[in-house]
Amino acid sequence: MNPIDRVFRQLREQRRKAFMPFVTAGDPDLETTIRLVRDIANRGASLIEIGFPFTDPIADGSVIQASYTRALAGGVRMDDVFAAFRKLSAPGELGDVSLISMISFSLVHHRGPERFILEAKEAGFSGAIVPDLPIEEAADLVKQASSHDFKLIQLVTPTTPRDRARQIAHLSTGFLYCVSVVGITGTRTELPPELLDQLRWLRTQTDLPLCVGFGISKPEHMRMLRDHVDGVIVGSALVRHLETIANLGSDAAVAAIGMQVKELAHALNSA
Repeated sequence: MNPIDRVFRQLREQRRKAFMPFVTAGDPDLETTIRLVRDIANRGASLIEIGFPFTDPIADGSVIQASYTRALAGGVRMDDVFAAFRKLSAPGELGDVSLISMISFSLVHHRGPERFILEAKEAGFSGAIVPDLPIEEAADLVKQASSHDFKLIQLVTPTTPRDRARQIAHLSTGFLYCVSVVGITGTRTELPPELLDQLRWLRTQTDLPLCVGFGISKPEHMRMLRDHVDGVIVGSALVRHLETIANLGSDAAVAAIGMQVKELAHALNSA
């Protein structure tokens, strides 16, 4: 069984929700990234989304774009990311926590879909989110991923027409990434009430776990969502702490992210 499926099965049995933090690979360096991943795996994360730095990220707001820029300026490339994460791929290194790559299709295409999938699996990744790959062009990657039991997670946005949302849900594996707001990633003060209506409708269209991301940053958001979702994804609210490393050092940033992960995971699963 794919580790992502195993995580959601275990969580359903425990009547718990998946908390999925996002981390940029290589900001400020891969040594810090690995230390951070180890830490948040013990702070309540169920899955961890690893962003592969790219010069032109899709839908990412200023916080994550700046994080990618810092990683690329430091010379981080895909080979480096895979090499670093192979150190974490030994059984038991992260417990039951699964890794998911967030990556541009340009990087996958340049690598070759099958080669990317095989190398990603060797480095401990169980699936990928490829936000700039439209479903009309996804058939080859879907086929390659399926043949290697590698999950290919698709995104549905608030403006996705329902016919198209059904197609996306049908092609997605692992879980369905439900974008909470129109626009780019980044923290928001409030979440739109129509999100819950969309989640109710998606429940009637797929048996996949539904995970919500974009704009999630507060314990109140967790409490609002926990009865309606199978998981919650948090990115910018955590990545922004990496901006402080130049002044406060990596220990302070890792500690701050770890504390926030613990707080948000607790809010998601507290009675």
